[in-house]
Amino acid sequence: MFCSSVKRQKKEIIDIGRRLYDMRLVVGSSGNLSARLDRDTILVTATGASLGDLRYKDIIKVSLENPRDKRVTSEFPLHSLIYKNFPHKTIIHCHPVLINGYFAVYSDIKPLTFETKLYLGNVPLVPQDTPAVTKPELVIEAMQASNLVALKNHGVVAAGATFKDALHLIETLEDAVKVASVARLFKKEILDDLDKELKEDLMAAKIYPMFSREHIQAIVDLVNKDEFIQKKGEDLDLTVQLAIKLDGSPNAFKFTFEKGKIIRLDAGENAPFVISGPASAWEQVFSGKLDSFVAVTQGKMKLTGEIAQLARWYVPFSRLFELFKQVKIK
Repeated sequence: MFCSSVKRQKKEIIDIGRRLYDMRLVVGSSGNLSARLDRDTILVTATGASLGDLRYKDIIKVSLENPRDKRVTSEFPLHSLIYKNFPHKTIIHCHPVLINGYFAVYSDIKPLTFETKLYLGNVPLVPQDTPAVTKPELVIEAMQASNLVALKNHGVVAAGATFKDALHLIETLEDAVKVASVARLFKKEILDDLDKELKEDLMAAKIYPMFSREHIQAIVDLVNKDEFIQKKGEDLDLTVQLAIKLDGSPNAFKFTFEKGKIIRLDAGENAPFVISGPASAWEQVFSGKLDSFVAVTQGKMKLTGEIAQLARWYVPFSRLFELFKQVKIK
């Protein structure tokens, strides 16, 4: 049974390697793949293997602690550290030409479509100065905010429950780069403001303990002063109750919206829609590094209630999440 499972997973790695090659997301012997077998063991492609022409012998079964096999990819430290820090079951590392070209020039992706914003949010960019990832801890830090990380001049790494999940993230980013590139043909300055927020201090002067009443009230005050949310809230009849909850603590707050204005702020989570997550995820959200919708679609946070029902108010809620980062937390 176990051998059959290993053979099946090797076949899946061979299939995804061929698909990556056919999509021109890898060339030659670039890129590497891995899949978790159990808590301590993975399957990983061998160094020098061509992902477009993998054989069973090119896929090695190794221990996360001590790979031993000298054929293991030079990126094994990256794969092992991801598996040790996250519950992901698959990892794709590849070097797409368009993504590499884009991030050689820009530090973030311009979200010009709803799909880019919903499924990718802010894509972290990790500096890379060598042919292999020598500082995998930087990727681990970036993956707190996203299951997809761009490596400057060195492609991307994506992780997920399945190869399909990881590949969809890479495909979505590749498509976002194409859209941004085409948009720039029509309007040269469309990407000029990409790094604007890196140069401005948008945080409020006061610092609040995260998820304190004062912290959440400061957010409410910003929301109720924001003209964009007011207008979109009225246009879309944003009338709903939404709660946010910090996992492992009693801290939860319920917003009562009426036509875009928060008319009540209550303690508790008794609401038709509840977004909950651990402190690490909320820190990423409140710092502006992780969009709440993306956190839900990538499984970093949980939503009670149907995301499709919230989608009708996607535009004002996206603005709400942007305002989160303007309130500085400890």
